[in-house]
This record gives sequence, structure tokens and C-alpha cells, in this order.
Amino acid sequence: MAAARALGALVATLSTTLLATTLVAAPAVSAVDEPPRPAFYEAPATLPATNGAVIRSEKLTFLLDPLDATSLVRNATRVLYRTTDRTGEPIAVSGTVLVPGSPWIGVGSRPVIGYAPGTQGMADRCAPSRQFSEGIEYEGLVMEGLLQRGYAIAMPDYEGLGTAGVHTYMDRVSQGRATLDAVRAAQRLTGTGLSSSSPVGLQGYSQGGGAAAAAVELAASYAPDLRLKGAVVGAVPAELGAVATNLDGGPFSAFAFFALRGLAASYDIDLAPYLNDAGRATMDAVEQDCVFDLLDNAFVRSETLSADGRPMSELMTREPFRTVIADQRIGTIRPTVPVLVSHSTLDDTIPYAVGRAMARSWCGKGANVRFSPNVAPLHVGGIVPHAAEAQVFWEARFAGLPQVSSCWLL
Repeated sequence: MAAARALGALVATLSTTLLATTLVAAPAVSAVDEPPRPAFYEAPATLPATNGAVIRSEKLTFLLDPLDATSLVRNATRVLYRTTDRTGEPIAVSGTVLVPGSPWIGVGSRPVIGYAPGTQGMADRCAPSRQFSEGIEYEGLVMEGLLQRGYAIAMPDYEGLGTAGVHTYMDRVSQGRATLDAVRAAQRLTGTGLSSSSPVGLQGYSQGGGAAAAAVELAASYAPDLRLKGAVVGAVPAELGAVATNLDGGPFSAFAFFALRGLAASYDIDLAPYLNDAGRATMDAVEQDCVFDLLDNAFVRSETLSADGRPMSELMTREPFRTVIADQRIGTIRPTVPVLVSHSTLDDTIPYAVGRAMARSWCGKGANVRFSPNVAPLHVGGIVPHAAEAQVFWEARFAGLPQVSSCWLL
């Protein structure tokens, strides 16, 4: 109960913090070259042959707060590891492995959660493995509840976030694979107590919900070696067409611009012919933004950026974008482990109907799904019940208890 109360307090703080960042105006920025990356993030000329192989690692200063007063982590490691991009090419991705200092007292060996982070931004400086050392990584507030229970955490930075190239924001396959391979990398690190026999869970909210949901779909074919016990996904952007239409012209329109820039990079699409001068400048600018820069593009309508004055919703109905958006749909592959799906009916960013439709599609394919709606305020508020329910879910899954599906209600 104490851990649950602590988690509630931490997550409430997260909600307040994130909401505050969206209400404070920030000056617009022009596109500039990013500062050189730390040498740690540069990939070697030749990558290892195995997905999840650790290329290099180093100790990391993990700060939940500036004084590190509440963190239980005593083994925090920054890693660079091999994964595979959407096209099947091997790439290097960075991430973070966190292991509590206290001994594991549960059943079996210590579980590890593949924790997919929510939107960080597009710039290399936004990577969680860099933000942790600065004490400004907001996901740390939710992760603390998992660490208090004794679970280890493996968190990817995703393709191009921290490492070379453009972050392929919202690329379903790339994000899912990076999350699964972060777990493999954690299990191969020495001195952590983790191994290939460690029970595994997947968790994420918002962009992280999409990455974790993609990962649980891909796990059986891409990472059958993992002892996967379940997944907790919240506010999943499972259908990007509906999400982009909802975001257009609103306070979080930058999310849609992140996706357009990231997916264009993943599919090697030249956006220039589809954009006017303002649109091209915006695509350059968002590549330098972190999540705390969202108001740089708040309330910008996409038709003011397009070459023909049409909104992004129409652009997505034409090739090559129509196929790209269809490729990102989540809910088409049956998860083979229990999944908890949470979504606020009051979500202002990712429509509630999108999350419910994904859960219903999984149910139709025979998956064990529990869909948990809530009435938390807005998208930010939805992370509170998501994090609280995750604690109960993991206690049951790692104890070997079955999940009772709620598919009959959908």
C-alpha cells in the first residue's frame, strides 16, 4: 500500500508538471544544426551480428529529482545496442537499464520491464538516456513505482533519438523492435543479475503505448526468446489518421508534425514538394524540438504549411502517405500474452475511440485483453490510472495468475 501511495503521489506530480509545461509559452526556434553528439552515441563501423547485443555501456547518473533523494536505483547503465529498423537493416540504438539496489524478494528471478517512453521530441538531446542525468526525464516519475516494487527497467531511446539520423517517430515496427531489443540488451549486461530467464513485461503510454503495443504484437515472431508475461499499454495512437486529424490546429499539433517528419525519414520520402516555405521551415525546426518545446507549433493548422493549401488529413489519403499511415495501424496482429489497455474517455490528444477499436480488434483475433476506460482529465491525466493499474497487473502476471478478459464487453 505504501508503494501504491507513493506511486500515486509521483504520478500526480507528473501530471501537474506536464500540464504546466503545456501552458507556459516558449519562444519559437529556427532550424539549427544540433550540437555534436557525445562519443558514446556514435555507432561503430561494424555492428554485432545479434539483435540486442550490447555495443558499449557506461554508468549513468539516474536522477528522479535533482538530489536523487527518492531513487532506489543503484545500478543505472547507459547502453548502445543493436536492433533492426523497419526495412530490416541493423542499426545502433541507445537506451537505459535500471536495476534496484535491493535484492529481489519475489517469485523466481527479478522481472524486467521493457518500458517504452512517451514523446520526448525529435532532437538527440531529448533522448531519455541523456535526460536522466539532468534530472528532467518526466518518465522517471512513473518508473519509480516499478523500481520500488523491485522490477528492473530497460528503456529504449528509439531509432535516431540520441543516435545518428532522424528519429522515426511513430514508426510502429522500428519502435517495437527497439523496445524488445532493449530488454535483450539488459539481460546481456554483466553485473545486473538479469538473464535470458528473467520474466519480461512491456509497458508504455502515448507514444510509448504505441511502441509497447507494437512490441507485444511483434514479440512472438521477432523476439520469441523473451519470457514475455504481458503488456500494459495506455492511450495508444493505434490509427494515426484519426490522431492527426484530432491534433490539427490544437495545442499539440507538433505531435502530428513529429510524425510526418519521422515517418518521411523512415520511408525515405522527400517532403519538400508537399510543403510551402513555412512548412519546410517547420519540418526543419521540429527536428530540433523536445517535448517541452511543444508550444512552438501550438494551434498551427497544417493547411497553412502545405504546398496546395490542403490539410494533413487530405495528404494522408494520397500516396505514398496513405500506405505509410496504413502500415502503422496497431491491432492487426494478435498478442500471445495478456494485455491491459487503458484509455481516458476524456483524452484530448489521442481519441478514446482509437484505443477502444484497437482493443476490440485484438479481441476479435482471440487475444486476452482487458480494456479499462477511465475518466481522468485529458491526455496527461490518463497516465495516473494507467500507472496505478499497471502495478496490480504486474503483481498478478509475475505471480503466474491468469487475467480475466473483458472482451465480452467490447
